[in-house]
Amino acid sequence: MGEQSAEVVQETVATEPERWLRLEGIDNVRDVGGLPLREGGTTRSGELLRSANLRHVTEADLAHLVEVVGLRLVIDLRTAREVDRDGPTAVAAAGVETVALSFIPEDGEALPETGDDSDPLLRAYLGYLVDRTENVVEAVRLLGRPDAGPALVHCAAGKDRTGVLVALVLDAVGVAREAVIADYALSAEHVEAMFRRWTTASGREMPEDLTPHLPRAEVIATVLARLDAEHGDGGQGGAAAWLAANGLEDDALARLRRRLTGR
Repeated sequence: MGEQSAEVVQETVATEPERWLRLEGIDNVRDVGGLPLREGGTTRSGELLRSANLRHVTEADLAHLVEVVGLRLVIDLRTAREVDRDGPTAVAAAGVETVALSFIPEDGEALPETGDDSDPLLRAYLGYLVDRTENVVEAVRLLGRPDAGPALVHCAAGKDRTGVLVALVLDAVGVAREAVIADYALSAEHVEAMFRRWTTASGREMPEDLTPHLPRAEVIATVLARLDAEHGDGGQGGAAAWLAANGLEDDALARLRRRLTGR
């Protein structure tokens, strides 16, 4: 990926304010519509949203998601401990189908291990694919169901577990690689706001340095490059091949591609 190309795509993605949903109680909410496809065109809006957790959703937020967006499915990537701690969300209570698919084993390990000691965040991301393969594939399968409607994917902050899943989905349906990476990195814009909400609610102090909590474009780029190398056909497309190799049906991916790209 050329440096100039990456900068152009980052600017294009980051300066599309219509992709952000400015909700009262939910942080880091955006639509993945409007992203450039490798073969031309863009992804469709109103089909897939990504966000931080829904713990503080307000009545106005709920009304917007249900009545305006038409939300029909929520995929919750948090651990059972996180779900138990926070309780059911107002979105689930309102009748929106909510499916919990943790990307982290329930054994107390915050960062799943894969034998790669180069970067803890990279180990975590690759760990999702190794330790929770079935849940990763099932999440994509749900998004590709015949009756799937507008869906939202979230974890705690909407940047790591959500970032990996959405990157796989976007890459698999044909979004330009630079745009996939730029969308992942866009969560950095909301990290400070999320920490302010969390620390205010808990009474704790804001961390002095938020740098360790920021998404880093090179990490998701490395994940996708590894999938290309191990499962691709010599070019890009490793995410789709990885999903197929791990049990995702061709028709599920085809339906998801049609939903998100119109093709």
